Amino acid sequence: MREFLLTLFIAAAVTYLLTGPVRKFAIAAGAMPEIRDRDVHREPTPRLGGIAMFGGMCAALLVASRLDAFKFVFELNEPRALLSGAAIIWILGVLDDKWGVDALVKLGVQMVAAGVMVLQGLTVLWLPIPTVGNVILTPMQGTLLTVALVVISINAVNFVDGLDGLAAGMIAIAAAAFFLYAYRIWYGYGIEAAAPAALFSAILLGMCLGFLPHNMHPARIFMGDSGSMLLGLTLAAGAISITGQVDPDAIGIFFDGSEKETVKATVPVFIPLVLPLTILMVPIADLVLAVVRRTWKGQSPFAADRGHLHHRLLEMGHSYMRAVLLMYFGAALVAFGMVAFSVQFDQVWILSVVVGLSAAGMLVLLLPNYRPRVPAWAQRFVPPRYRRPAPRATLRQPAVRAEEGERVLVGATAVGERGRWRRPGS
Repeated sequence: MREFLLTLFIAAAVTYLLTGPVRKFAIAAGAMPEIRDRDVHREPTPRLGGIAMFGGMCAALLVASRLDAFKFVFELNEPRALLSGAAIIWILGVLDDKWGVDALVKLGVQMVAAGVMVLQGLTVLWLPIPTVGNVILTPMQGTLLTVALVVISINAVNFVDGLDGLAAGMIAIAAAAFFLYAYRIWYGYGIEAAAPAALFSAILLGMCLGFLPHNMHPARIFMGDSGSMLLGLTLAAGAISITGQVDPDAIGIFFDGSEKETVKATVPVFIPLVLPLTILMVPIADLVLAVVRRTWKGQSPFAADRGHLHHRLLEMGHSYMRAVLLMYFGAALVAFGMVAFSVQFDQVWILSVVVGLSAAGMLVLLLPNYRPRVPAWAQRFVPPRYRRPAPRATLRQPAVRAEEGERVLVGATAVGERGRWRRPGS
């Protein structure tokens, strides 16, 4: 666990420290587009935050490759496959953030990035299906399924990146839950094939946590397509790694019975295998509805509009932070609820806890006067713009000596309170 925490910290620290210089570079390079009709921010904000994220990923992978605990992981091709695909998608995102890239071209490059990962071994080899057993996929089937998962994940994250801190926070939640599951498979069942997925999830969580302080409302920099597509590809890589590489029979040795009975008995164990895509079900549904909506209106499916879920939450009267927290809450509820269900699937109390947390969370988040605040003990750990304002002075201001004939302000007992001007002696 210490090695995972170290790589997480490296990814977070490097991403956080690089974001400031990257912001200055983005402003100097002109990667700060004008406000569009569908945008919700009020002033031009630089993009290219994905440069800092990619730097955090590279630094974390470099450190992990020098640790003995991960030596066997880097003997596989999966870290190299992730880095290759991430580099392609990152370069595409940087070009799109600066000059803009046609939607069809982006889709083609996304498929190329997924294909590069497949060629290096990061692909789905088989699928565990309840009551059927292990279905071994042909190379063509595995390639098509892998490319589809990568492209869907990339575009789903890209679609959810519409409010300050929304995409980074939701992916951080998904990465944290997925890490818990992968770590349990590795150490709980002793299956080393789950180690790459756990490592990818830890690095992804660090990248998001390092970028969030700069991206929370009001955002100082956006991740842009260079960041959102990178997060989507990394999330998909972890899911593909553990889904296609971990043999269900390796877990089946803990159960008695035939292969079909083993797969059926371990269905709750395999639920979190689709956890990243489950977390993105709302963005994916938003993606599908956007395509249908635009096509129905006679527009291009890739045309931008203000019909996304986060736009609708704002139009309903929710504030920036409340809309973001509502989506955070839903993502966390699904993610950690499924992880808990995979551990104790035969316990009814888990469903009761999930229902209770849903009711309590919605009650708190929908209170009319609810305002999220940083606790007093955490003030020193957050940037100045997130700290509570200092209380106004309540003592009378000290008297100020004035030269003869000079007017002074008297009668102001607090900062900001109006006084009256008079001449000394009058």
